[in-house]
Amino acid sequence: MADLNGTTNDAGGAAGPLAGLRVLDLSRILAGPTCTQLLGDLGADVIKVERPGAGDDTRKWGPPYVRDAEGRETTESAYYLCCNRNKRSVTIDFTRPEGAALVRRLAAGADVLIENFKVGGLAKYGLAYADLRDEFPRLVYCSISGFGQGGPYANRPGYDFMIQGMGGIMSMTGEPEGEPMKVAVGIADVMCGMYASTAILAALRHRDATGEGQYIDLALLDSQIAWLINGGLYYLTSGEPPPRFGNAHPNIVPYQVVPSSDGYFILAVGNDRQFRSFCESGGRPELADDPLFLRNADRVRNRAALVPLVEEMTRRHTTAFWIEELERRNVPCGPVNDLRQVFDDPQVKHRNMRITLPHPLAGSGEVALIGSPVKMSATPVSYRQAPPVLGEHTDAVLEELLGLDATERGRLRSQQVI
Repeated sequence: MADLNGTTNDAGGAAGPLAGLRVLDLSRILAGPTCTQLLGDLGADVIKVERPGAGDDTRKWGPPYVRDAEGRETTESAYYLCCNRNKRSVTIDFTRPEGAALVRRLAAGADVLIENFKVGGLAKYGLAYADLRDEFPRLVYCSISGFGQGGPYANRPGYDFMIQGMGGIMSMTGEPEGEPMKVAVGIADVMCGMYASTAILAALRHRDATGEGQYIDLALLDSQIAWLINGGLYYLTSGEPPPRFGNAHPNIVPYQVVPSSDGYFILAVGNDRQFRSFCESGGRPELADDPLFLRNADRVRNRAALVPLVEEMTRRHTTAFWIEELERRNVPCGPVNDLRQVFDDPQVKHRNMRITLPHPLAGSGEVALIGSPVKMSATPVSYRQAPPVLGEHTDAVLEELLGLDATERGRLRSQQVI
């Protein structure tokens, strides 16, 4: 059986279930690159097309940046590193006719093209789906935008923060009396990238069965609304927007962050048996028989009376005490870790969620990255290439895929096409 944690620096080339698949990646920032990194982890050959001299916007989104051997900041930001491994970077100015022609030639050998330009942005260069579909009928073409290819907002730019606000998640996040709060990472972008990867794989399944490619129209706003999940159904079922509960749960009590004598921990009581066990651990077994708290529905209705009693119990002991005691009684609980504690956690280490890959600009010779959560027995993910420096593979890709020799590449480079 293969190593479920994946392989690193596979000298034999790409492996995995998507080996042999080529993705032409015209996306940047986070949603598209998240999608294509996942496809790359699964073995696809991802060709990342970037602007000469500038590249993906996120390369400059720092600090922090990778540091060289003298401790100086390089041009590679941590933000860029988070979603661009297992790709080859090619710099082409496709705003110029010769550059657009090169991208079109690369599309001829691609299975997938993904882009996140403004609606209609690639049509002026002859690279929109309508420009390619007849010549490349097997191509799966995925567009990611803020609001989709149609509708009254189609031409608006879309950014994660805006989408979190418009899509409702901020109205549900934060303390009851506080301001609406965004999620700390670009979750609207990341989830859109996840939906994009699923849609692309489904379209490839259809293509392999019928020979027919297709167009995929993904919007950040749509995907944000899709993952409102139970919060969205709270409104659709009740007709009332769910209130903000901070770290508490709207439908389960007690299910929140609670104080201990030396900090905080998460208490996640999911049923009546667990509530009884918790009360016994806290020296208040009679609370489990109180009619106000007997069933979860009672505890939800009487949240305001119960939570102070719970916190009075939890403040009596340390976080370590509570986690040991409640785990022994099979009551769900856990620490609130900072990221140092996350990556020092023995379970996280066992699952190889921190990996390193060689990087030419890093003073240590390698960069640390977050590993893939996908563990597959027969076709594990592979870690073959650190996020590339700008244009790192331009010559290799143009020679390998398009047959351009050094003379022709030199001409294009002198004209600033590549």
